[in-house]
Amino acid sequence: MSTPDVNKSTDGKPGTAKKTKRRFGGTHAQILSAVKFYKVLAYSTGIMLLLVVVEMIAAYGMQSHIMIGGPEGLLSLTDKEFSDSAEGFNFSTTVLIVHGWMYVVYLIADFRLWQMMRWPFKQFLVMALGGVVPLLSFIVERRIHRQVEQELAAHPEAASRY
Repeated sequence: MSTPDVNKSTDGKPGTAKKTKRRFGGTHAQILSAVKFYKVLAYSTGIMLLLVVVEMIAAYGMQSHIMIGGPEGLLSLTDKEFSDSAEGFNFSTTVLIVHGWMYVVYLIADFRLWQMMRWPFKQFLVMALGGVVPLLSFIVERRIHRQVEQELAAHPEAASRY
């Protein structure tokens, strides 16, 4: 059994293979909007994740919470035992809560772009990992953005959906 020649068309002439039409789940404008939304959330989630890493170092390495304001000054490390009764704003807890909710919105941005591009599920998982592995969101965002631009440029025929 021989494998079919991808360079042959159905009429038997070499080099005249038809280009397969790429289908997107939205127009080019909708996809570009989804990419912008994804990019903003990727950077925001990445920055928040770096703040979570700082918080984890303070919490588990120094047994402290990061406090803003209060009698110790603008920014201080307060022992975990006294952070509930300490004056000031508990920045550690805020970072964890904000990152958690921001990650939920980041997953929505991932899903929106993933379904518009009609990529395999593995691509969605890689995008989702960007919000939980420090610095990965910056790397994945750059790669995803480049891939979207390349696919849109390679398939201008799929531009109008309506």
